[in-house]
Amino acid sequence: MKNYFPNKSTSTLQKKMLIQPFFVDQKLKSKKIIKGMGSNYSWSQSDIIKGIEGDLKKGIKNFLLFLVPKEKQKLPEDFSFHYEVIRNLKQQFQNDITLIIDTCLCSITPDGHCGISHKKKIDLKQTHYALGLAANTYLEAGADIIAPSDMMKNTTRYLRKIFQENEFINAQIMSYSTKFKSNFYGPFRNAANSSPKGFDRSSYQLPVTNRTKAIESSIINAAQGANYLMVKPGMTSIDLIADIKKETLLPTGAYQVSGEFASLQLLHQNKLGNYQDLLNESLQVFSRAKADFIITYGARDIAKYL
Repeated sequence: MKNYFPNKSTSTLQKKMLIQPFFVDQKLKSKKIIKGMGSNYSWSQSDIIKGIEGDLKKGIKNFLLFLVPKEKQKLPEDFSFHYEVIRNLKQQFQNDITLIIDTCLCSITPDGHCGISHKKKIDLKQTHYALGLAANTYLEAGADIIAPSDMMKNTTRYLRKIFQENEFINAQIMSYSTKFKSNFYGPFRNAANSSPKGFDRSSYQLPVTNRTKAIESSIINAAQGANYLMVKPGMTSIDLIADIKKETLLPTGAYQVSGEFASLQLLHQNKLGNYQDLLNESLQVFSRAKADFIITYGARDIAKYL
C-alpha cells in the first residue's frame, strides 16, 4: 500500500507535504472568488481541470476536494455529481495527482450538519449509512484517499468495515481525528454552503479546552483503521501534533483552516504584514512541530519558494 504522507525524518518544509483544497460547486457556471481567501475560488465543474492544471505547473500534486451539490437531501443517497467530478479528474490526470475527498454530509443536508439529524439530534445509524454510500462512490470513481470529517462516533471503524465488504481492502483513510468546534471555519462554511442550523456542532466536535480528549480522539481513530491523522484548526492545535504522533506512530498533519488563512490575508490587506512572509512563517512552524502534511489554502502560493 502506498504511503502518500510518511512520517517525516526532518523538520524542513517540503512541497510534497502540501495539500491544496479545492471547492467544486454544481450550481456555478464559472469560478467564483471566495471572500477573504486570496487566490481561492469555488470552481464550476467545467473549470476545475484548468484550476488543477495551474497548480500542477506550480508543483502542487495533492488536492483535497470539497464537492458542493446543487440540491440538498434529507437522507443523502445521490452522490452522482461527486462521482462525475472525481472520475473526470482522475481520468484527466491519473497518477499525476493525489485526490483526497472530504467525506461529510454538511454540504448536502438541509440543516448544514455533518450528520443526519432529527429533532436536533444526530441519527448515527443513518449518518454512517450515508457516509458509507458516499465513500464507496468516491472510491469507485477513483479517489486516492477518503477523508471523513464528520467527527461522529466510530465513523472510521464503520468505513473500514464497509470497505472490506466491498473489496476496497487497500482504501486509505485520512481522518479528521482531532477536530475542534471552532470559530475559525467561517469562510469555508460560506463556500461549502454548510453553516449549521437549529443547533450547533458541540455534540460531535471537540471542545477546545480538553487536551486529553483531543489526543484520545486521534488514538481511537488510529485503532479503528485510519492511515493518517489530523488536527484542525491547525494553528490553534499545533501543540497536539507531536503527542499524537508519539501515541499512534501514524503520520499526522495539520489543517490551516479558512479563518486562520483569511487572517493572513487581512493583515496583508491592512498593511500590517506581508502575506508571503506570514504564510511562510505559519507553515514553517507546522513543519517544526513535526506535521507530516499540511492542508493550506496557500499551498499554491508558497510552492514556488520551496
